[in-house]
Amino acid sequence: MPGYTWTVHRNMLKNSKYLSATGVQSSGFNRLSTLQVVKREKGDTVEYEVKSSGFGASAPWLSDYTDKTLARSLRGLQDYYDTMASTYSNHAISLQRGREIKD
Repeated sequence: MPGYTWTVHRNMLKNSKYLSATGVQSSGFNRLSTLQVVKREKGDTVEYEVKSSGFGASAPWLSDYTDKTLARSLRGLQDYYDTMASTYSNHAISLQRGREIKD
């Protein structure tokens, strides 16, 4: 994700199969988006967990997604946000139509 400035968090445990990184998108001093990626190795299996938060340094995590590859995890999180945007947009349109005065 080249649009983020990344910090890799060092794990102090020896033989740990856990890696974490946090990426930040900002404009000036404003934090626009935060993305955290965690890679876990469990035996022969690798999983990637991604989660993101919105505007501000103390914004809560909005959602997370876990899959077998980093690309699939990021796509899953993006697809979830696209689905939620569509759902909320449809509800907003219904409310707007309900408020309109009928002739």
